[in-house]
Amino acid sequence: MQTVYYIILVPMVYTAFAVFFVGTGIRLVKLLREPGHPATLQIFPEKRPRWLWALHDTFLLPTVRRHNPVLWVFLMLFHVSFLLLIIGHVELFADFALFQIVEHEVFFGRGFMGLILSVSLLFFLFRRFVSPNRELSVPEDYYLLILLFLTVLFGSEMDWARRWYEYGELSVEDYREYLVSLLYLRPELSSNLIMSGHSFMLVLHVFFANLFLMFFPFSKIMHSFLALPMNKLRRG
Repeated sequence: MQTVYYIILVPMVYTAFAVFFVGTGIRLVKLLREPGHPATLQIFPEKRPRWLWALHDTFLLPTVRRHNPVLWVFLMLFHVSFLLLIIGHVELFADFALFQIVEHEVFFGRGFMGLILSVSLLFFLFRRFVSPNRELSVPEDYYLLILLFLTVLFGSEMDWARRWYEYGELSVEDYREYLVSLLYLRPELSSNLIMSGHSFMLVLHVFFANLFLMFFPFSKIMHSFLALPMNKLRRG
């Protein structure tokens, strides 16, 4: 069992990040080499400053808000919660004063960000079983949502156990020691990390996160890198 844990927590992590960065880079280079669109993509009437309206379209999703307010609410909750959880993972590497403008323990939100993210992902998944979304969905859509949901669920369960049920076998320091050792290419798995009651949740969280990273460059979710450039083209 410890061998399986090691494979998932060390070589699979390095492999996942290598596939993610190399695959994403190749996809972006291919996109940049494609011929330009023969017609303008700009929308009218023109609004200035154009860069500000491009940011508005990218991050506030006004079109979705007008046509589907319920979906818009869940999308906003998802993106805000996802951003805060990314910041939380960065804080696992070290303490950053910038992120402590609002003082908090890692992770921000006392476990509720993971809960909001999980509920949002379930909403995105179940809406695809209802027409007309069901007819427009492909297997990849379900696979991505299930994969991301499982990643979030097992990661959140570690936070919920520590915060809500005072299950303190694994602390922030234990996670930090593991992540820093990976960062400096000197992987080290402490006995506490792989022998505690949290170990299976950590391994499952990392396993599904690895699968998500490896699949990311080849999926439709690559649009996240292109949303701002496309909205800048639309705004001129």
